[in-house]
Amino acid sequence: MNVILNGKSHVIPSDWADESLLFFLREHFGLTGAKFGCGVGLCGACTVIVDGSATRSCITRAGDVEGLSVRTIEGLAHGNVLHPVQQAWLDLAVPQCGYCQSGQIMSAVALLDETPHPAAEDIDAAMDGNLCRCGTYPRIRAAIVRASEDAR
Repeated sequence: MNVILNGKSHVIPSDWADESLLFFLREHFGLTGAKFGCGVGLCGACTVIVDGSATRSCITRAGDVEGLSVRTIEGLAHGNVLHPVQQAWLDLAVPQCGYCQSGQIMSAVALLDETPHPAAEDIDAAMDGNLCRCGTYPRIRAAIVRASEDAR
Protein backbone atom coordinates (compact mmCIF):
# COMPACT_ATOMS: atom_id res chain seq x y z
CA MET A 1 0.00 0.00 0.00
CA ASN A 2 1.27 3.44 -0.92
CA VAL A 3 0.40 6.98 0.12
CA ILE A 4 1.66 10.36 -1.09
CA LEU A 5 2.57 12.11 2.14
CA ASN A 6 3.48 15.78 1.87
CA GLY A 7 4.38 15.27 -1.77
CA LYS A 8 6.50 12.13 -1.37
CA SER A 9 5.52 8.52 -1.98
CA HIS A 10 5.65 6.23 1.05
CA VAL A 11 4.65 2.66 1.77
CA ILE A 12 2.00 1.92 4.38
CA PRO A 13 3.18 -1.28 6.02
CA SER A 14 0.29 -3.76 6.12
CA ASP A 15 0.51 -4.03 9.91
CA TRP A 16 -0.37 -0.30 10.16
CA ALA A 17 -3.40 -0.44 7.82
CA ASP A 18 -5.98 -0.76 10.61
CA GLU A 19 -4.44 1.93 12.82
CA SER A 20 -5.85 5.44 12.76
CA LEU A 21 -4.22 7.78 10.28
CA LEU A 22 -3.44 10.06 13.23
CA PHE A 23 -1.54 7.35 15.08
CA PHE A 24 0.18 6.25 11.86
CA LEU A 25 1.38 9.80 11.09
CA ARG A 26 2.55 10.45 14.63
CA GLU A 27 4.13 7.10 15.48
CA HIS A 28 5.39 5.80 12.13
CA PHE A 29 6.51 9.10 10.58
CA GLY A 30 7.05 11.27 13.65
CA LEU A 31 4.70 13.93 12.28
CA THR A 32 3.23 15.29 15.50
CA GLY A 33 1.45 18.40 14.19
CA ALA A 34 -1.95 16.71 14.13
CA LYS A 35 -3.12 16.26 17.70
CA PHE A 36 -5.34 13.77 19.48
CA GLY A 37 -8.30 15.64 20.89
CA CYS A 38 -11.61 13.85 21.19
CA GLY A 39 -10.87 10.64 19.28
CA VAL A 40 -14.26 10.67 17.55
CA GLY A 41 -13.74 13.29 14.83
CA LEU A 42 -15.64 16.10 16.51
CA CYS A 43 -12.99 18.60 17.67
CA GLY A 44 -10.77 18.99 14.59
CA ALA A 45 -7.39 18.92 16.38
CA CYS A 46 -6.35 15.97 14.21
CA THR A 47 -7.30 17.52 10.86
CA VAL A 48 -5.14 16.79 7.82
CA ILE A 49 -5.91 17.22 4.13
CA VAL A 50 -6.63 14.05 2.13
CA ASP A 51 -6.95 14.56 -1.62
CA GLY A 52 -7.91 18.20 -1.05
CA SER A 53 -10.46 17.66 1.71
CA ALA A 54 -10.09 18.46 5.40
CA THR A 55 -10.18 15.04 7.07
CA ARG A 56 -10.28 13.97 10.71
CA SER A 57 -7.30 11.65 10.99
CA CYS A 58 -8.39 10.14 14.32
CA ILE A 59 -11.34 8.37 12.66
CA THR A 60 -9.67 7.58 9.33
CA ARG A 61 -7.80 4.29 9.02
CA ALA A 62 -4.27 4.47 7.59
CA GLY A 63 -5.29 1.84 5.03
CA ASP A 64 -8.13 4.09 3.86
CA VAL A 65 -5.66 6.58 2.37
CA GLU A 66 -4.00 4.02 0.13
CA GLY A 67 -3.15 5.69 -3.18
CA LEU A 68 -4.27 9.11 -1.91
CA SER A 69 -2.43 12.33 -1.16
CA VAL A 70 -2.14 13.30 2.50
CA ARG A 71 -0.95 16.74 3.54
CA THR A 72 -0.05 17.58 7.13
CA ILE A 73 0.92 20.86 8.68
CA GLU A 74 4.55 19.79 8.35
CA GLY A 75 4.08 19.82 4.57
CA LEU A 76 2.73 23.37 4.21
CA ALA A 77 5.85 25.54 4.26
CA HIS A 78 8.27 25.62 1.34
CA GLY A 79 11.70 25.75 2.91
CA ASN A 80 11.76 28.85 5.10
CA VAL A 81 8.68 30.35 3.43
CA LEU A 82 5.51 29.74 5.39
CA HIS A 83 2.21 28.96 3.73
CA PRO A 84 0.08 32.16 3.54
CA VAL A 85 -2.30 30.76 6.16
CA GLN A 86 0.57 30.05 8.55
CA GLN A 87 1.94 33.55 7.96
CA ALA A 88 -1.48 35.12 8.61
CA TRP A 89 -1.74 33.09 11.82
CA LEU A 90 1.55 34.59 13.00
CA ASP A 91 0.80 38.10 11.78
CA LEU A 92 -2.48 38.18 13.69
CA ALA A 93 -1.21 36.30 16.76
CA VAL A 94 -4.00 33.73 16.46
CA PRO A 95 -2.78 30.98 18.82
CA GLN A 96 -3.27 31.14 22.53
CA CYS A 97 -2.51 27.68 23.92
CA GLY A 98 -1.96 26.40 20.37
CA TYR A 99 -3.25 22.85 20.83
CA CYS A 100 -5.97 23.05 18.18
CA GLN A 101 -4.13 25.34 15.80
CA SER A 102 -2.65 22.81 13.38
CA GLY A 103 -6.13 21.40 12.80
CA GLN A 104 -7.55 24.90 12.42
CA ILE A 105 -4.82 25.80 9.91
CA MET A 106 -5.35 22.62 7.87
CA SER A 107 -9.10 23.26 7.67
CA ALA A 108 -8.40 26.84 6.58
CA VAL A 109 -5.91 25.68 3.92
CA ALA A 110 -8.43 23.17 2.54
CA LEU A 111 -11.05 25.93 2.40
CA LEU A 112 -8.77 28.38 0.59
CA ASP A 113 -7.56 25.71 -1.83
CA GLU A 114 -11.18 25.13 -2.83
CA THR A 115 -12.49 28.69 -2.43
CA PRO A 116 -9.62 31.22 -2.65
CA HIS A 117 -11.82 34.18 -1.68
CA PRO A 118 -14.46 32.81 0.67
CA ALA A 119 -17.44 34.71 2.00
CA ALA A 120 -17.99 34.85 5.76
CA GLU A 121 -20.54 32.05 5.45
CA ASP A 122 -18.00 29.86 3.65
CA ILE A 123 -15.47 30.41 6.44
CA ASP A 124 -18.04 29.61 9.11
CA ALA A 125 -19.12 26.42 7.32
CA ALA A 126 -15.57 25.21 6.69
CA MET A 127 -14.42 25.89 10.24
CA ASP A 128 -17.54 24.51 11.93
CA GLY A 129 -16.47 21.62 14.13
CA ASN A 130 -12.94 22.89 14.70
CA LEU A 131 -13.06 23.63 18.40
CA CYS A 132 -10.84 26.14 20.19
CA ARG A 133 -11.11 26.00 23.96
CA CYS A 134 -9.32 29.34 24.19
CA GLY A 135 -11.97 31.03 22.05
CA THR A 136 -9.69 32.53 19.38
CA TYR A 137 -12.44 32.27 16.75
CA PRO A 138 -12.42 35.99 15.81
CA ARG A 139 -8.64 35.87 15.21
CA ILE A 140 -8.97 32.60 13.27
CA ARG A 141 -11.57 34.15 10.95
CA ALA A 142 -9.47 37.32 10.55
CA ALA A 143 -6.40 35.25 9.64
CA ILE A 144 -8.35 33.33 7.00
CA VAL A 145 -9.53 36.61 5.50
CA ARG A 146 -5.94 37.95 5.61
CA ALA A 147 -4.60 34.84 3.86
CA SER A 148 -7.29 35.07 1.18
CA GLU A 149 -6.46 38.75 0.58
CA ASP A 150 -2.75 38.01 0.37
CA ALA A 151 -3.51 35.50 -2.40
CA ARG A 152 -5.01 38.22 -4.60
